[in-house]
Amino acid sequence: MTDVIKEMEKYKLVPVVVIENADDAEPLAKALMDGGLPCAEVTFRTAAAADAIKRLSKVGGLLLGAGTVLSIDQVKKALDAGAQFIVSPGFNPKVVGYCVENSIPIVPGVCTPTEIEAAMEFGLKVLKFFPAETYGGVEALKAISAPYSMIKFVPTGGIGPVNIMSYLRFTKVLACGGSWMVKKEAISAKRFDEITRLTKDAVSLVKAG
Repeated sequence: MTDVIKEMEKYKLVPVVVIENADDAEPLAKALMDGGLPCAEVTFRTAAAADAIKRLSKVGGLLLGAGTVLSIDQVKKALDAGAQFIVSPGFNPKVVGYCVENSIPIVPGVCTPTEIEAAMEFGLKVLKFFPAETYGGVEALKAISAPYSMIKFVPTGGIGPVNIMSYLRFTKVLACGGSWMVKKEAISAKRFDEITRLTKDAVSLVKAG
């Protein structure tokens, strides 16, 4: 878990990817890496997800996660395909328990103090704040995280170039999840040059602080 978290913290931005066609996996990886962001969270929202993860796992130097993981079966499929970490939209005790018991890095979604404390019972210290903007944005995160000095967050949902820095400037934010540089329409249309350009812009924005 520590190595994955350190990588996330280094990049500050985790591209949340929806891949409809596994053939787009390798070109997408190249686009992200050319843009200076060798990281991807491939969501289990399409039938191509596991195959896409398998192809991406063969790309050297890519921090690779599986997102929208809703069951233990999907955890197993993601790991078999080569995912290095798991991200879930909510807090599912069965999924979290399985991952913790098997030393699988997991970042489950939370949006209330009750969910944060449930995650703490499993020894987790990095949680996904989701859906971030819908639940009040960075000000809401500051409020609900106040009692939990030991927890870091990865806000995701409604985050883009206009508001990402307001999150990253908050000391309890480890990184942000975002999809604006890897929109599924751009991937499906094979506009990989556009993805590289947007990724470069995002990396520059984050580095500028």
